[in-house]
Amino acid sequence: MSANPLQEPMKSYLYGLPEQFTQCLELNYEELERYRKPYQNLMISGLGGSAIGGDILRTYAFEAAALPVYVNRGYELPRFVDNNTLFIAVSYSGNTEETLTAYEQAKARGADILVISSGGTLTDHARNDGYPLVAIPGGLSPRAATGYLLAPLLLSLQKAGILKDARSDIEETAAVLFSLRDLLQPGRQENNLAMSIAAVIKDAIPIIWGSVNHTEAAALRWKAQINENAKSPAYYNVFPELNHNEIVGFEAPQQLLSQLAVIILRDSRDHQRVQQRMEITRGVIESKVKKVVEVESAGESLLARIYSLIYIGDYVSYYLALEYGIDPTPVKVIDYLKAELAGSGS
Repeated sequence: MSANPLQEPMKSYLYGLPEQFTQCLELNYEELERYRKPYQNLMISGLGGSAIGGDILRTYAFEAAALPVYVNRGYELPRFVDNNTLFIAVSYSGNTEETLTAYEQAKARGADILVISSGGTLTDHARNDGYPLVAIPGGLSPRAATGYLLAPLLLSLQKAGILKDARSDIEETAAVLFSLRDLLQPGRQENNLAMSIAAVIKDAIPIIWGSVNHTEAAALRWKAQINENAKSPAYYNVFPELNHNEIVGFEAPQQLLSQLAVIILRDSRDHQRVQQRMEITRGVIESKVKKVVEVESAGESLLARIYSLIYIGDYVSYYLALEYGIDPTPVKVIDYLKAELAGSGS
């Protein structure tokens, strides 16, 4: 399995992910002191690669923050968003139409607004409307810029007094990613975990399972990266919820079940009963599917542990694209959809 020149952009993007975290530590967040207020809720609005940071934040904030955190992936905002809300619009390009629409609603309702973007219309709006802007480097695919999209989000909330240990956790996350990079990059042929997993799940439909409030964002990320990089179907769910429904669906049709590859993302600090559920569930399905793969998180902080799994999954999706002879970088179907929407005039 070898990359050709067309596959080099994504290879470069993946290699540079750890540096995104260290670079974001150097940005200026002093203006965010103005957001030290007793908000009733926090709303992150974004789509795709620009939204995954919100999902990670929601998981990270489950124990770290004293207010509810919501992620909005649509045009409309829930009724509770008002002048007691901190609304954060995240769009790497700055031109995501759903996020722009939600931004206007948040503005109309008097919410405090923060923008994280590399440019585009959203950046123009923030500057014209006088809202704080965290300007991040451009030039990447949004799904390859998750460090730029997540770290400023966490550091901004630390400056606003909503999070406490984000900076130290980001520093640890960067260190873990630097260590993993040496084990996952294409130059490492022997004992390359991501490369091995890609070979195993080739010609199968990946089903990724995480755990609620721990690795669920990583499971979603694996699914999305396999979709976008390997151009393949993939699906995800979380324990313990899947034990109350999805686990029953492994009886028929047997031919289809034999083409499934189940990937269980494990974390040493998963609830003890969740760990037991994972063991029992594996025993139930293992003889019915093509393969069951378990991947362990690394690191001490929850942020590092989540991102260790994400980084492995990013490389798995890259190697799976190579297994299929596919260029992982372009997303032609998404580009087509955007062009069609733009041409519809509505």
